[in-house]
Amino acid sequence: MQLDEVLVLDGGLSNALEDRGCDLSSDLWTARLLLDDPAQIAAVHRDYYLAGADVATTASYQASVPSLVAAGLSPQEAERAILASVELARGVRDEAAAETGRSLLVAASVGPYGAVLADGSEYRGRYGVSATVLRDFHGPRLELLASAGPDLFAVETIPDADEAEVLVPLLDELGLPAWFSYSVADGATRARQPLAEAYAVLAGSTSVVAAGVNCSAPADVSAAIASAVDATGRPAVAYPNLGETWDSATHTWAGDGSYDTALASEWVAAGARLVGGCCRVGPAHIAELARALRS
Repeated sequence: MQLDEVLVLDGGLSNALEDRGCDLSSDLWTARLLLDDPAQIAAVHRDYYLAGADVATTASYQASVPSLVAAGLSPQEAERAILASVELARGVRDEAAAETGRSLLVAASVGPYGAVLADGSEYRGRYGVSATVLRDFHGPRLELLASAGPDLFAVETIPDADEAEVLVPLLDELGLPAWFSYSVADGATRARQPLAEAYAVLAGSTSVVAAGVNCSAPADVSAAIASAVDATGRPAVAYPNLGETWDSATHTWAGDGSYDTALASEWVAAGARLVGGCCRVGPAHIAELARALRS
């Protein structure tokens, strides 16, 4: 997969669903709607495509067979729900592509192990489990998502280079193109590893087509892009949140934040070819971003 041109990613799925009145208080978060109201997810995908996004990211970030089984599904029903996350986005992609005449993509979201714990661990890393546990968690889920036919993986909000060391061989075995983005703060991963070391884990991958940062403050993006491009020699991916802080106890965002699309031009100049937004960035932000990058 060649990234010769800049592609606009979508924004946050959760905030867009909440803006539509959806209840995301379940530990399954957005994945709950795969079971209860998939039409809402489809509507958000459509909103982002029509706002100018080239890529929609599936509602599988916090979905896994174990977490869905814990919510009361059978293993077969859980697998079906995960497959549906991709199939749903593909259907919307095809309709939006026909309507707009644009070439559009679907990225299957692969969140970190900590996301399924629903306790904010994806912003800390260092879960206290072995590489075998991580491999047994990620391997079947990656295979299941790949079987549904996404265009690529979005391996996102990874807080820990140790988890990356498990994920990269699994991705390479499957061979589906993937972008890989860490969650970072103050020039390090959330697990406090130097960015140069974290991105070096991705350097030899045969499947990672872009490396970078997501769900981090906009102020942390430029340094992460520089480290990613330097370590991997690949294009960068950048989709920050608004710069607020997630409170895992109350499941709310706190603090002040903003999304300055003017920064996107700096990120592109530094090597980013996939640019969008994460939590609290909505369709209006993406529409503004698309206009800025295509003007």
